[in-house]
Amino acid sequence: MALKFRNLDIDPSDPVESWGFEGLLAAVERGDVRDWRRIAQALSRDPRGKVAAEIREVVDSVENPAMANLFGDLLRNATVAQEAGERLAVVLELTRALEGSGLSRAEFASRLGTSQSRLSTYLTGKVVPSAMVLIRARRLATLR
Repeated sequence: MALKFRNLDIDPSDPVESWGFEGLLAAVERGDVRDWRRIAQALSRDPRGKVAAEIREVVDSVENPAMANLFGDLLRNATVAQEAGERLAVVLELTRALEGSGLSRAEFASRLGTSQSRLSTYLTGKVVPSAMVLIRARRLATLR
């Protein structure tokens, strides 16, 4: 049976971002895998956005613990995936800056104000550098 919203001025065919807490709660409690997939996609697009904030409330309100666990996991997984992508973007930017600078790793690290070993942790993604280090790296990349 298709999901229907009761006492709401929205329709389940509307974007998930317009459903609000009540619509999301209804979808979690009475929806099916198609509705849940749409919510998961909205969380993947913006795991710190409006839908994510509302899903946190839904997780605290939903009566079925399995559904609370499922949507809590979806939110955590979306956040972890976003952070992994951001970490990779930082690694790629630093790698490009190092290559573009024409400097040795030792000189590049020194000019960033860090050690070669710390630079290595940045370039592997184990440690995320500060914004100041990224600004310095961008500046070094344009020196050539």
